[in-house]
Amino acid sequence: MNKYQVLGIVGEGAYGVVLKCKQKENGELVAIKKFKDGEENEDVKRTTLRELRMLKSLKHENVVELREAFKRRGKLYLVFEYVDKNMLEVLEDHPEGVTPEKSELILFNSSEL
Repeated sequence: MNKYQVLGIVGEGAYGVVLKCKQKENGELVAIKKFKDGEENEDVKRTTLRELRMLKSLKHENVVELREAFKRRGKLYLVFEYVDKNMLEVLEDHPEGVTPEKSELILFNSSEL
């Protein structure tokens, strides 16, 4: 975590917290998923390892990219490219719904938001 500056919390869930961070070396924004201590919980461990394996093999322009994974003080950290909004936030911003054309833009080009 030494090479990242924490800017804030993006969200929290059952498995941990997602932090908005800036890479100190180049200023790039990233999202870091910091897992809670879950080594003793086999279900959490199994789910986490499955997610990590899947993300390492996924490379697609429409899927958030896993940049790196590391452990520090017994906690697992996953570093992702940063995106401003997730799909739930987009839908909450448009309670009246979106046109098929707009939803296509959202799905395939998040920079159009």
